Amino acid sequence: MPELPEVETIRRGLKDFILHKKITKIEVFCDKSFQGQPGQAENHAIKEIRRFGKALILDLDNDTSLMIHLRMTGQLIYDGARKERYAAGHPSDNFTAELPNKQTRVLIKFTDGTLYFNDQRKFGFIKIIRTTEVVSDPFIKKLAKEPWVMTIDEFYDKLQKHKNSCIKATILDQTIICGLGNIYADESLFAAGIHPERRSGSITREEAAKLLQAACDVMDKSIESGGSTMATYVKADGTKGDYLEKFAQVFHREGQPCPKCSTEIIKIRVAGRGTHLCPRCQERNHD
Repeated sequence: MPELPEVETIRRGLKDFILHKKITKIEVFCDKSFQGQPGQAENHAIKEIRRFGKALILDLDNDTSLMIHLRMTGQLIYDGARKERYAAGHPSDNFTAELPNKQTRVLIKFTDGTLYFNDQRKFGFIKIIRTTEVVSDPFIKKLAKEPWVMTIDEFYDKLQKHKNSCIKATILDQTIICGLGNIYADESLFAAGIHPERRSGSITREEAAKLLQAACDVMDKSIESGGSTMATYVKADGTKGDYLEKFAQVFHREGQPCPKCSTEIIKIRVAGRGTHLCPRCQERNHD
């Protein structure tokens, strides 16, 4: 599943290709992948492309929106009238193959191009919803604030309310803080010097402030570099993000020297997830 910076990268890229274009036809090839009546979006233009957590929202000019979630294997591929192709999402031969094909679940036609929603495992979806109801949709409503708009006091209070949970599990919870997946949780905790197994209640207000700022910084860097990609996500123009190569300090770097103190980075299991840390910079002696 993509993390927030990957989805934000996709949002920014797609704005260059489909913003203000009119939808002329929506064809649904898999009922599970499309919720609502396609006719509600046809003959209307996209006036804005937003993001809530990992969900993309295409706002139309008739107060209707298309909510898109790529989940594990979703793809958005745009073919323009001049044969240009822009791809985002789980990479596969679809990026260069003739479309639609057997993995195409929804096809959105514009006056001068086509957007294909492909999804091999059918976990993703496109949903028609009234624009005024987006924020109250169950999927969106449960999301907490993202690091950029959360205050230190709000974050610290949330940590104290989950004081007996380990800090990594707490910041992975999208109802507590939105946007931190496994990669950025590890990177943020390293930058703040906090061991991922520490209890959330042991985090001081000063440490909470450092962790919140670290979360903003690592995700800003990832967005600037086009996301972490791993083996699954690419930018809207089909090129891979390079955050892991350029900026990652601990994630997937077990056995390598810590960039701060040269101690060997280790990998353990925390909250059911593979977790990377420096045992010296992130000592667990505060509980």
